[in-house]
Amino acid sequence: MKKSIKYISSVLTSLVLLSGCYDLDQYPADKVNSGSFWQDEADAQEGMMGVYAAMKKDEVFSIYYTRDCLSDIGIGLNWGLYGFIEVAQGQSNSTTGLYKSVWQRLYDGIARANTLITNVPSVDMSDDLKTQYQAEARFMRALYYNELLNLYGGVPLYDETTSIEKEYDNMYKTRNTEAEVLDFILKDLENACTYLPKTWDGGNKGRATKGAAYALKGKILLYAKQYAEATKALEEVRNGGYGYALNPDYAELFKPGGDESSEMIFAVQNLGGASTAYGMPVHYIANRASYGGCINCLVPSVELVDMYEYKDGRPFDWDELFPGFSTNKSIKEKVFYSTFDEKGQYVAAYPENVDKLRKMYSERDPRMESTIILPYTENLYKGWVNNAKKDCEMVLAPSNPANETYGYCRNAFGHNTYLYRKFTPEYDMDGLIADRFHSPVNFPIIRYADVLLMLAECYNETSNLSGAVELINQVRERAGIALLNSGPAYLSVTTKDLVFERIQKERAVEFAAEGLRFYDLKRWGLYISKTNGQKQTDLVGSVLSTKVTEQKNMYWPIPQEERDMNPNLTQNASW
Repeated sequence: MKKSIKYISSVLTSLVLLSGCYDLDQYPADKVNSGSFWQDEADAQEGMMGVYAAMKKDEVFSIYYTRDCLSDIGIGLNWGLYGFIEVAQGQSNSTTGLYKSVWQRLYDGIARANTLITNVPSVDMSDDLKTQYQAEARFMRALYYNELLNLYGGVPLYDETTSIEKEYDNMYKTRNTEAEVLDFILKDLENACTYLPKTWDGGNKGRATKGAAYALKGKILLYAKQYAEATKALEEVRNGGYGYALNPDYAELFKPGGDESSEMIFAVQNLGGASTAYGMPVHYIANRASYGGCINCLVPSVELVDMYEYKDGRPFDWDELFPGFSTNKSIKEKVFYSTFDEKGQYVAAYPENVDKLRKMYSERDPRMESTIILPYTENLYKGWVNNAKKDCEMVLAPSNPANETYGYCRNAFGHNTYLYRKFTPEYDMDGLIADRFHSPVNFPIIRYADVLLMLAECYNETSNLSGAVELINQVRERAGIALLNSGPAYLSVTTKDLVFERIQKERAVEFAAEGLRFYDLKRWGLYISKTNGQKQTDLVGSVLSTKVTEQKNMYWPIPQEERDMNPNLTQNASW
C-alpha cells in the first residue's frame, strides 16, 4: 500500500469527488466524468487509494495526536486543529473554522467511498473482487461516519444511492438520529467483516482487513455501551487466528519498522523522503531540536506524566521525594531549575538534587521515557540541528535560554513543559525524512493493545473481573511493570470500580499522543469533570492556560456555514 499511495495525486484528478457534502460551490465540474474512469481493476485500485487518501488530511487522521489537547493529558499551544486553544478554553462557536473543516473533510471521505461503491459493479473484474472492493469502501465509510457521530452526534446519512453528479444542487437532508447513524455504521461493518480478507500481500499491506473490521466494530459497540456485542467482536479479533500480538518493544511501535508490526491492526500509511513525500506532519508534536525545527503545539500535561507508576506498581507521588512539592512553587523551582553561564549557552550548575531526579525517572514505567522527553535524564533526545546529528538534553531555567545549537531541546513557545518523544524523528531517520511534514512513521488508528484494553473494559462491565485483569496484565507485562493482584496492596484490584480505575489510567499512559483520551473521557462521562477548570501548568506550576468545558462541549456545533447552505440542519443544544 505504501507503494500504491504514490499514485493518489493522479487519482484525485480523475475521480468525481466533493470536498464537503454541502460545499456545493466547490463541486469539481471540470473533473473527468466517473463513467469514463471506472473501466478495469486498475481504476478500482486507484479509486480505493483515493478513499484512503482522505485519512491523510489534517482534519481527519493526519495529526490526530492533537486531539489530546482537548483532554486532561495534553496541553494545546496553538489555535485551530494544531492546538485546539479556542475549543479547550471555551472560546469557540459555530462559526469557528475547524468545526467546518473537519465536517467537510470527513464527508469528503464518505463521498469518495460512495463513489467507489456505486461504480465498482460496472468495472471489468470478477464478482468476488467487486464485493471485496465494496466491503473495503464500506469499512472506510464506517470509519468516517463514526468520527462524525463522535464529534457532532446525529448527522445526515448519504450513501451510494446519492448521485453527486445529479443531486449536488439538492442535497438538503435533515440530520439522522444518533441511533440511525450507529445502525448504518454497524451494517457497513457487518459487510466488511464478511467480505474483507484476513490479510493482504506485501504490496497491499496496510489496507483494511477482516480483523480491522471486527476491531472497529468492537470499538463502536463499546462506545455505545453494548458490552455483550462488543465482547463478541473483540474476542473475534483476539481468537480468530489473525496473528495479532503485542510488539515486545513499546518504543519501536512509533518508529520506522516497528510501526508495521503485528500489533498494528489498522494505521494511516505514511511515506517520507524527498521523492515520496506522503507522510505524517510531526511539525505540531516535535520540538525545536527535531528535524526541520518543529513547534510542539501539543505537549504532555503534568497530570499525564504523574500517572506513570514505578516499575514495581507503586503510584508516583512528588511529595514523597520532595516534601511540599505539590503545593510550593519555590520547591518545584529548586528541584528543576538549572543555572546557565553568562552567555546563556551552557549549563553552569544543575539542580542540587539532579541525581535524585534521574534515579526516580529510571525507576518509573518504561513507557514514560519512551513517550516523553524528561529533564536531565541520560536518555538524550536525538535531534537534527544545522543539518547534522545532535544529542540534546532537556534542561529548565527561569527564563529558559536552552537552545538546540548548544545541545538542548526546548519548547518552541518558551515554556518549561514536558515534550513528546513519541512519534518525533530521531536524527534524520537515516534519510527517511526530508521535511517536517512527512514523517514515514505510520500513525495507529487501532492497535492490538487497544483491543485488549477495550475487551478488558467489556469483561469488567459484564462481571468478568478476572478476565479483565488478565488482559490489563498483558499490556502491563509488555510495558515492564508489576502485574495487578501480584502481591502488594497497591496492586490489588478486586472490585469493578477498582478495575475501571486501572483501565482509565492504563489507557492514558498506553495511548498518549494517539488521540484516544478525548473520546474515552466523553464516553465515560468524565470529560467535563476532568477538564473543566483544569489549569494547564508547566513543570514548576506556572499556569499557561485554563480549560473551560461545558455540557454543550460533549458535541461540537454543526458548522454555521453548513446550516446556512442547508436550512434543514438543526443545531446541537446550547450552540
